[in-house]
Amino acid sequence: MQSLMPELQASASTQDHARDAGAGLGEHTIRYLSEAKGEPAWLLAQRLDALRAFTTSDRTTPWAPAALAELPWDALHYYRAPRAAVRATGDSTSLARTLDSFGITRDGDGALAGAQAQVDGEVVHTSMQKEWAQAGVIFVDSTRGLTEFGDVFRPHFGRVVGRDETLFTKLNSAVFSGGSFVYVPAGVKLTAPLKCFMHLQGGGSSQFGRTLIIAEEDAEVTFFENCTSAARPGASLHCAVGEFILGRNARLNYIALQNWKPDVFNLAVLRARLAAGASVHWIDCNLGGRLTMKYPCALLEGEGASAEVVSISVAHSGQHHDSGAKMFHRAPGTSSTITSKNVCRGTGHTQFRGWVDIPASVHDCRNHTACDSLLIDSTSRTTSIPTIQVRGRSNSAQHEASVSKLDAEQLFYMRQRGLPEGTARSLSVNGFINDLVQRFPLQYSLEIKKLIELEMSASVG
Repeated sequence: MQSLMPELQASASTQDHARDAGAGLGEHTIRYLSEAKGEPAWLLAQRLDALRAFTTSDRTTPWAPAALAELPWDALHYYRAPRAAVRATGDSTSLARTLDSFGITRDGDGALAGAQAQVDGEVVHTSMQKEWAQAGVIFVDSTRGLTEFGDVFRPHFGRVVGRDETLFTKLNSAVFSGGSFVYVPAGVKLTAPLKCFMHLQGGGSSQFGRTLIIAEEDAEVTFFENCTSAARPGASLHCAVGEFILGRNARLNYIALQNWKPDVFNLAVLRARLAAGASVHWIDCNLGGRLTMKYPCALLEGEGASAEVVSISVAHSGQHHDSGAKMFHRAPGTSSTITSKNVCRGTGHTQFRGWVDIPASVHDCRNHTACDSLLIDSTSRTTSIPTIQVRGRSNSAQHEASVSKLDAEQLFYMRQRGLPEGTARSLSVNGFINDLVQRFPLQYSLEIKKLIELEMSASVG
């Protein structure tokens, strides 16, 4: 069969993409992607099955925000890969050069157990500290996970998040590329975090990361995710799936900062399965983008397991953030917490969706949900849609929600003290979210405050 790979062109029109399947999605896209990555025949067959499931599905999602209908399916490039790639196997000294070469903003991370960078549809840098590799920790992209570590990866692939659950899980299963595979053996506690940089170059680009994190019994891992995009005209899509499997007494901290340009559609499905005594902590901040739909889900299947979701969303004019969390208690003595703070200005719209399910078959289960929203002006909107199903006499769930407006008197007081209006607004907003921002690592909390200042300064006038 004739190769689907064209000769690489070095012209500026490729926007630094060495491989591009072209706009639109069809069988040729899947075959191009699979050949470009050198995948085995069984993986190509699996992708084609997922493509058939996607193409025969209804493209509408009745409950979704109206902005989802604006997604330009046929204009997207479902697989693009940049020209440069650095696959280091030792320490992360080459990470800075890799990020700089793609114009990706980075911060002072300090010590990392490992680092990964993905640009559009391909991972361009992977590194792992030697001491953790010797301890049996695996940190590679999803394709290498399937092909080189299949005995660990394949039994869990698509088992936590079903490949045919929704329109977007079908799409991800067909064209997934990149994402992280993390395996932490029993008893190994990473004292330094793993970090993944995700960058969209815009102009119809897309990302379909597929992440699988497995922490065996008594293992601990912290995973940072930092998402950014370039300001090129044209809608872009970030459609990720994350599956997390935690053994007995394992612990996962998942920290994400997503700062998108206005044309990005951010759709993510994240779900964790927890054994007895295990715990997962999601700390999430969403800024920018056209539409965000993200609802981390915990399946509390072992006695005494616990889950927590802490999220911050800031939406300005032309943006809709639809986020929340799902907690399914399936074992006795489990506990969960959902804490959400939303800020919207202009014509921005934030929406909280929460789902807590505690059946009568379990006992001594607890949930607490809190959703607070701050409206900067009279044109912004916020909505809360909680679903709480609690049965059984020894189980309990609490829910609280509040909506407030920016205090005009407080702004007046600060302006009388010589502060510009934008500075006064940012101080008020940072005060509103400060208790949650403090849950982020220091470099992230400082970056969030700085981004809030820029957002509020832009809102003046």
